Amino acid sequence: MRCPVAVLAGGLATRLYPLTERIPKSLVDVAGRPFALHQVELLQRNGLTDIVYLLGRHGEMVRDALGDGSRHGVRLRYVFDGPRALGTGGAVRSALRELGDGFLLLYGDSYLECDYAAVESAFLGSGKSGLMTVCRNDDRWDSSNVLYESGRIVRYDKRARVPEMHHVDYGLAAFRPAAFANRAEGEAFDLEQVYQELIAADDLAAFEVHSRFYEIGSPAGLAETRTYLADDGARRE
Repeated sequence: MRCPVAVLAGGLATRLYPLTERIPKSLVDVAGRPFALHQVELLQRNGLTDIVYLLGRHGEMVRDALGDGSRHGVRLRYVFDGPRALGTGGAVRSALRELGDGFLLLYGDSYLECDYAAVESAFLGSGKSGLMTVCRNDDRWDSSNVLYESGRIVRYDKRARVPEMHHVDYGLAAFRPAAFANRAEGEAFDLEQVYQELIAADDLAAFEVHSRFYEIGSPAGLAETRTYLADDGARRE
């Protein structure tokens, strides 16, 4: 049985204003359809059919647009932050009851064409509490933020980067609930803190992906993803 997939989609998407002032980023039009549909169908094609969206402001719009997922051959569930934003880590912590003993985690603005089964297998076989996928980036598509050596993540930092960092956090991860054992439900915190704790405890596995990522979190990324998925749709026709 495949792991469920949590999709982090509760951010304010301020970099896309005014486009996202009244709609969530997941519903931004990409190649004629809400971006979330592209994500859901990509996961379904990879055999991942149990998907939990972690939502914040305007989250009800995502739920109303996607429904229970049956039209797309998946099961969709939704967990909401509540009255205050919980951050990426806090949102995952509040959803653990829906995610079982091990789950994949995907950002709601990422379109990642990779071998999900291989990532899942590497995670389950690692015995670690978490896994981060990384991609050799050399600052091409985003700022490199991972020092990856001999199959291990030595350092991960989105702010204090060093020249030896050639990889970037690809946007797909996997976790066991133990990764969040030191955090209280309802606490607001960033997922980066969890990664730092797992690295310090040598409890974070790594998986290197060799295909590039697409994202809609920035105007430039949105434009590029729109072009890519429009071309991909034409190829599928």
